[in-house]
Amino acid sequence: MKVDRRQFIKISAGTIGAAVAADLAGLGLDTSAAQEAARAVLAKTGKQTPSICPYCSVGCAQIVMTNDEGRIIDIQGNPDSPISEGTLCPKGAATYQLVNNEHRWTKVKYRAPGSDHWEEKSLEWAMNRAAELVKQTRDADFNEFQELPDGKGGRVKKRVMNTYAVASLGGATIDNEWNYAQQKLMHGLGVVYVENQARI
Repeated sequence: MKVDRRQFIKISAGTIGAAVAADLAGLGLDTSAAQEAARAVLAKTGKQTPSICPYCSVGCAQIVMTNDEGRIIDIQGNPDSPISEGTLCPKGAATYQLVNNEHRWTKVKYRAPGSDHWEEKSLEWAMNRAAELVKQTRDADFNEFQELPDGKGGRVKKRVMNTYAVASLGGATIDNEWNYAQQKLMHGLGVVYVENQARI
């Protein structure tokens, strides 16, 4: 069978499903084996929970499917989303691998300064260690007073209660409630540099 360029493009521009199969058959290709394999794939069923993709700031909606034990068995796009209408980018479509991945660490690993190996620590230890280091850095570089311009060409000593040694960069998919709590904590510590990834 001879197919010219125009016919090939016309055949290639077919719709999905049966139309594509018919077009490929028009090229002389046998698609019966592929169609049979597609029919053999079992549809995953379970409890469906609406969620949001954890990656970029677009916020595409997802449906997380869990089995009776509460284990995630599938994650797919949510067709009810006005943002993505059920579509996901390659990274969002692979979210299932973020949850179920044999290479993903599920326990806290700590590598001490100068060490050549990782140690397993408890989550409580890690949270306390992070808090200790933030407080230590903040206390070492805390400014109760600072000389600032007085607006008249001179300088005046003002009470500022801040630190320039700590910064906060929030993630783009953090919701408003978390952002509110985060900025309250940072301002309570005297942190001046509070920013969000979505603005960068």
